[in-house]
Amino acid sequence: MTILPTNNTEWGFFGTMADHADPAEAWKLAMPAIQTATGCPDTAVRDFLDSTQGRHFADDVANGLFRCLGLAAAIDAAVARWMAWTISRHTARETGIPHGLPYLTGFVTHFEIMADAAA
Repeated sequence: MTILPTNNTEWGFFGTMADHADPAEAWKLAMPAIQTATGCPDTAVRDFLDSTQGRHFADDVANGLFRCLGLAAAIDAAVARWMAWTISRHTARETGIPHGLPYLTGFVTHFEIMADAAA
């Protein structure tokens, strides 16, 4: 697995994690955890983490840190939670992500499709 560097050090996952933990360490743990869970390529995971959704994911990781989980455990808990949630009909209508897809897979795939469309 390749761990690509962030393209967004100020915002997204990286920037948000800077308030709670070493963002570089969090990035190194989050990239492979999300890639393993979703089966999506590294570029899609990076784009997800660099996005507003990545910021929300970081907020969830921070919640785990506030519950006294270690960084790796907080990331794993956030991945598990985001994989357990599913895309609602409302979100499906707004984004085009298929209804019922695991939330994390849906949004990472969404960024993969957006990158392909822009290429």
